Amino acid sequence: MSTLTAAQSLWTLAAEGPVDRIPAPVIEYAQLAPTLIVVGAAIVGVLVEAFVPRKARYHVQVFLAVAALASAFAAVVGLAAGGYGSTKARIAAMGAIAVDGPALFLQGTILLASVVAVFTFAERRLDPAAHGNRVDSFAAQAASVPGSDSEKAAVKAGFTTTEVFPLAMFAVAGMLIFPAANDLLTLFIALEVFSLPLYLLCAVARRQRLMSQEAAVKYFLLGAFSSAFLLFGIALLYGYAGSVSYAVIADVVDGTVTTVDPALAATMGNDALLLIGGALILMGLLFKVGAVPFHMWTPDVYQGAPTPVTGFMAAATKVAAFGALLRLLYVVLPGLRWDWRPVMWGVAIVTMLAGAVIAVTQTDVKRLLAYSSIAHAGFILAGVIATSAEGVQAVLFYLGAYSFVTIGAFAVVTLVRDAGGEATHLSKWAGLGRRSPLTAAVFAVFLLAFAGIPLTSGFAGKFAVFKAAAEGGAGVLVVVGVISSAIAAFFYVRVIVLMFFSEPKTDGPTVAVPSPLTMTTIAVGVAVTLVLGVAPQYFLDLAGQASTFVR
Repeated sequence: MSTLTAAQSLWTLAAEGPVDRIPAPVIEYAQLAPTLIVVGAAIVGVLVEAFVPRKARYHVQVFLAVAALASAFAAVVGLAAGGYGSTKARIAAMGAIAVDGPALFLQGTILLASVVAVFTFAERRLDPAAHGNRVDSFAAQAASVPGSDSEKAAVKAGFTTTEVFPLAMFAVAGMLIFPAANDLLTLFIALEVFSLPLYLLCAVARRQRLMSQEAAVKYFLLGAFSSAFLLFGIALLYGYAGSVSYAVIADVVDGTVTTVDPALAATMGNDALLLIGGALILMGLLFKVGAVPFHMWTPDVYQGAPTPVTGFMAAATKVAAFGALLRLLYVVLPGLRWDWRPVMWGVAIVTMLAGAVIAVTQTDVKRLLAYSSIAHAGFILAGVIATSAEGVQAVLFYLGAYSFVTIGAFAVVTLVRDAGGEATHLSKWAGLGRRSPLTAAVFAVFLLAFAGIPLTSGFAGKFAVFKAAAEGGAGVLVVVGVISSAIAAFFYVRVIVLMFFSEPKTDGPTVAVPSPLTMTTIAVGVAVTLVLGVAPQYFLDLAGQASTFVR
């Protein structure tokens, strides 16, 4: 009883003290503007779903999404012009977010890629009109059982799942925070904020709904495992360093921290916690990147998800995940370089070879592009392993080039259709060059860029990454990368030969005439591919200026 009285008296004394001692958090709203704009648009998008009449929602959502992404990109450019990518680089939001060159460059890439991806989300001219209503790639009513009466009624009534736009905006908001996160909890929250909307977006295809839902379940279950690994790694690193802040963990790794929290004295500085925790966090990030052996979800999800979502996910998620991976390895664990480099060597080699070799056996265009993206993850990892400013520069450039080629390629896939929707089986693409020369030529440009043929952005990106890796002492990686590129070139060229030198089938697919939205996406993809291939130096310099992390 006396103990209880003593505790109550302590509470009373605490309450008698002034309550204005709690410091208010200091938030630099101007430096966080790009993310805040996108989050605000996502919240307004949810309110639009609740209050705007169904007929008007599509136009309002498209306008809101494009306007927000464009405004956020303008904010990124404004921050970069104000010196926040170089001389004024800083840690904002009470140490949670880094505002520096790599963060701004990657955020700008994500926002530009998201704008052209949203155009493919908004496309409504590819499928024939249903009951007098134009339809898009998404289910009429996502909550209805595939093939049920409620779904048929929703199609007849002309319903559309316009919720995909606010979901995409929430995903973009998480992706903007992910490469800029400066502590492990912010990293984890950003991961969940962009992963959960993607799980939903994968499940809402209008055609082949069961395959779409299967893809979403696979992605969700494997994504939950990867999140669990990441969170367990965060817990172990907290036990090791007594903090989730990148700077503090880096200082403990280097041995420059002398003050030890008494509560953590037993575990602080325990190398076992550091190595296991670092490995678990790497596993979580390599899953998002799609590196072998954490790539199992990629082909099934890319094939089953609505194609506009596949393009968006393939481009933007990779940019965000590689940004987070770079910051973790270069800011938090540079003192562990001799421990993580051999592991990453192995991952990069296996990823390059497995992605290229397995792609040769694929008969579905979307699965082929999925294994292609796995091989590209290996090429980008070669730049990460360089552990130099040139390596960061090469990775940033490669991510920018790769994202537009990917979205453009998937946009072309949406155009080739038969009675069942998109014709993704390779046999149906035979003779496409004779039936629709322009479409086949554009797709050939994207395939050549993926293969790394000179005068395309793919060549400039691969050259930069391999050069950085060679200078960083990873010459073996470069040799493996060149061999993998040669294997990959085989199946890209095989598709080009199939399109231009095969006889078209009489019952083959047709190429739908898209609206200006998809045309813009494809045109931007081709333009970026050629400009970055013919004159890459300006953009390489831009990436070079943005290659210094704030610590």
